[in-house]
Amino acid sequence: MSELSNMLEVHDSDARREHIVNTLVDTFSELMRDKPAAFRTKFRKMAASPFAFYRGSASLFYSDVARLRDPWADERTSRVWIQGDLHAENFGTYMDSEGVLIFDVNDFDEAYLGHFTWDLQRFAASIALIGWSKALPDEDIKRFVKDATRSYIDQVRRFVEGGNDAAFSLNLRNTDGAIHEVLRHARLYSRGGLLARDTETEGFDRRFREGPGVRRLDEQEYKRVLEAYERYLETIPQDKRMSDIAYGVKDVVGRSGFGIGSAGLPAYSLLLEGENEALENDLILSMKQANVAAPAAVVPDERIANYFLHHGQRTALSQRALQAHSDALLGYTEIDGVGYVVSEVSPYVSDLDWSELTEPEDILPVVDYLGRAVAKVHCVSDSDSDQTLVPFQTEDAILNVVAGHEEEFANWLCDFAMEYADVVRDDYRLFVEAFRNGEIGGVRATRN
Repeated sequence: MSELSNMLEVHDSDARREHIVNTLVDTFSELMRDKPAAFRTKFRKMAASPFAFYRGSASLFYSDVARLRDPWADERTSRVWIQGDLHAENFGTYMDSEGVLIFDVNDFDEAYLGHFTWDLQRFAASIALIGWSKALPDEDIKRFVKDATRSYIDQVRRFVEGGNDAAFSLNLRNTDGAIHEVLRHARLYSRGGLLARDTETEGFDRRFREGPGVRRLDEQEYKRVLEAYERYLETIPQDKRMSDIAYGVKDVVGRSGFGIGSAGLPAYSLLLEGENEALENDLILSMKQANVAAPAAVVPDERIANYFLHHGQRTALSQRALQAHSDALLGYTEIDGVGYVVSEVSPYVSDLDWSELTEPEDILPVVDYLGRAVAKVHCVSDSDSDQTLVPFQTEDAILNVVAGHEEEFANWLCDFAMEYADVVRDDYRLFVEAFRNGEIGGVRATRN
């Protein structure tokens, strides 16, 4: 039994199973009550594999790491912007506000302030789980984690030594291998392709297609969404605003069927006019209810909690802090007092496909890039960004605690990744049994 397992007291299977159930219920109880079918689907997806379980249980991860001693956390490094759910599949492409295709961290639903190590620990453990799922030897997996850590530290040091963190990006001009291929594929996508998939023309205009996950709204709900949309427009930064014609609304529908992390959250899609009246330039917006960020449960800092009006604003402000050139349509609103995050549904999104990466020599360059991408989002989100929660240079704070201890830090992170991946695999088995037996908030594996 490892030291980490002893600290988390996972040796008692019954107690650990109860802890898993209680953590999931505490996190999702209200949504599970309102949307039991959505959570039945979420839990089935989580039951597919240890990695899928890990993706859907960020709250369990934080309940664990918050109990562990963190030798790298001081007054500054324990309160930096973090992505909050940094696993190996939360990376992909986007078109930044300056028209450049970027490969970067994505999905900021869980973004908050906390230990910079929490992002790295969650990421490192996910690499260990992926390596195990590919039947790779422990020595290869340890190499992945240590190489990613060294790349992270190297990039942080470059920022300290004068590199412009906001200007740095992984793009078509400075990448190769699998990451370059992801960017090349994204370049082939088009707004026309997205519109053809999700919309159809009626006469001389466009509306959303009917289909799975699409719900037409009654008059009252339609009006509430439009009122929320008007409030959202006020949250777009002035320097990112388009001409007024772009924001005209053509159609609104309810949406469902999102990924593991967003199960049960109400959402809407809005079809906008775009920069001109040509149908090929229509835009699609997502307006999704924001949930409580997983790290917030273990960061009892009222100054942080009170900084945000609601979780929709928290999500949008976090993304603006963590991305140097975020979506020009990113903003927030509220419906019936509940926060929603609003963003463009981009046609240029292409996620890293781990199923095609099977050999260590193919994976090593990828984890190098991922380490640098994580360093970029951490270091751009400080006193140079448009927020006041982090009034110092994050790169200086991080390098201050790891400088001279780089290998010790890499070994510490590697040990955690290997040991916690073992914990996750055991937790996965306990979760599946609890779900099958209807122990998680009454959400059974089959319809009652």
